[in-house]
Amino acid sequence: MKPPSLAPVLPDIPIRTVAEMGLRELERIRLILRGGSVIDWRRMHFKERDEVDRFLRLCQLDVSRPYDEAWAQLVLAEAVEYLRKTFNYRVADAVAKPREIHDLFLLASGAMGNSRHRRIACVVLKVMHVIQHIEGRDLLFRLAVSEAELAELVMEKVLRVATEMQEKGLPVVEFAHSIKTQDSLITKLLAKKETVAAQVYDRTRFRVVTRTREDLLPVLYYLTQRLFPFHLVVPDQTENTLLPFKGVLEEYPHFEQFIPNLHLDRDYEARESRNGNTFSGNSYRALNFVVDIPIRMDSYLPPPEEDTRPRKGRVVISLVEFQIVDEETARQNELGENSHESYKRRQKKRVLKRLSQGLVVPKKQT
Repeated sequence: MKPPSLAPVLPDIPIRTVAEMGLRELERIRLILRGGSVIDWRRMHFKERDEVDRFLRLCQLDVSRPYDEAWAQLVLAEAVEYLRKTFNYRVADAVAKPREIHDLFLLASGAMGNSRHRRIACVVLKVMHVIQHIEGRDLLFRLAVSEAELAELVMEKVLRVATEMQEKGLPVVEFAHSIKTQDSLITKLLAKKETVAAQVYDRTRFRVVTRTREDLLPVLYYLTQRLFPFHLVVPDQTENTLLPFKGVLEEYPHFEQFIPNLHLDRDYEARESRNGNTFSGNSYRALNFVVDIPIRMDSYLPPPEEDTRPRKGRVVISLVEFQIVDEETARQNELGENSHESYKRRQKKRVLKRLSQGLVVPKKQT
């Protein structure tokens, strides 16, 4: 019998309305809306130890357990060693050897220490973020777990949160799951222009439909508090034709007070080159983004006290796409050239042209 999962218990949290959101929430939401990276950030936004603890638990780490604490400290030590060895970077002891791992996040937020400690702690956390990804992928490659089994673990985790949202009365009218078929994957890969066409980020996808447009931000933020940590959004994989950042600022004027403290200026998105999905209709509107969902793999590993591996990480990350849209927009998206049928027709036309170019002229299909 496989050992039970040791996934940390997440404390209950209240639903946060847009009016209650401040700089912290605005930055985290913007990161998803633009498909950005925390590597570009200059500070964290944690104020209290309990906030950090909730965040770590969301990352599937309960550092009250010796083995999870040891893992977090190992990643910290590797990040410090990398900075010192590669850049001869001076890492203050307050950052390199915090009293507990929570202090590192509070230092990076300016809630502890001084401005110098904040800058150093931010740099260290960025390196830890990268190490976390490397180790999560490496563990997944080493485990005897199939893609189907991993998808099932992800599904269970997501659907638990979906049930929780329903019980809390969140205005979600649809929370649906889909996995791309083999034919769909082949078509998608043939349609991609990127040189690394074998990377498919949206094999497992969840579609979330809210009751109204006003419900989009509260639902999105709730997901970052209960399902996936905001920093695990995959950079450059967001397609956002539904909630442009400047539009959010216009819809909710109370966010204006936080503009001077943003990591990026308010016009940053306008200067980015984002082509979007060329097969979607011109009036198609949705927020699509990809996240790495952390999954505990205790049932595939020996018990912590019997684990003799030199590296004792127990968390992998799995790519999942989310599409979020409100009910009225979802209805409009199924009309005319926006419909899924029209989308697939345009995609297939592109693929057929690429396959036959310079070789054959395919017969006209009905």
